[in-house]
Amino acid sequence: MREILGRRRKLLFRRGGRSALLGAALHCATEWRWPVLPGVGLRSGGRQPVGGRLGLGERVSRPCGCPDPDCAVPGAHPFDPGLLAATTDARMVRWWWANRPDAPVLLATGGRAPCAVSLPAVAGARALAALDHFGVRLGPVVATPTRWSLLVAPYDLAELGELLNSQDWVPSSLRFHGDGGYLVLPPSQIGAGKVRWERPPASPKRSTSFEQGGPPPSAAPWLPKVATIVDALVMASTSTPDGGSRLAY
Repeated sequence: MREILGRRRKLLFRRGGRSALLGAALHCATEWRWPVLPGVGLRSGGRQPVGGRLGLGERVSRPCGCPDPDCAVPGAHPFDPGLLAATTDARMVRWWWANRPDAPVLLATGGRAPCAVSLPAVAGARALAALDHFGVRLGPVVATPTRWSLLVAPYDLAELGELLNSQDWVPSSLRFHGDGGYLVLPPSQIGAGKVRWERPPASPKRSTSFEQGGPPPSAAPWLPKVATIVDALVMASTSTPDGGSRLAY
């Protein structure tokens, strides 16, 4: 009887929407070896201002779970645990999301993990169209209602500095998620809305060396080098309003 009940609980957990977050976190950590951790998330009780009315398309905002009432990136940042806790350990990932099943999935960027470049959503769509036009192969692209993030192979500050120094001007709306940074992954829910894949991760192609008895290929998605996309991202961001200094993920 106990075994049957245990199976039922597992079945219910898999069917629930919350299991998608745990599944995504486990897949990133164990299949792709991307270090992840839970984001701070959102509080459950967003309130409408006294005497205010919601207009068409508006909704009651949910505040960030952190102590800052004016948080610029509600739900979309680490808090407890901190960023240094990011791991690929399946037991730790399961424990985190068992205790906080609604927590967003955060990728700790840099090191051996992917890096990313993010830009406003309108500029992101323009950049992807340009890169597709010229036949540039892209990796995964994460999208929120306000920003798009292109995942790239790990880069260091020296490489990034050299690339940016060659540009006449780099818009402040263009942001780089490298070593010591983080990125919110699907299917998280944050203050800006739902996080989704604009370009889902593609499985790596089987290499010829593997077919001839060489080492198996990595299971992680293929990632482009930042140098192959940075020019298009700078150009697309240049004609897009900056939106001020406050981050908006």
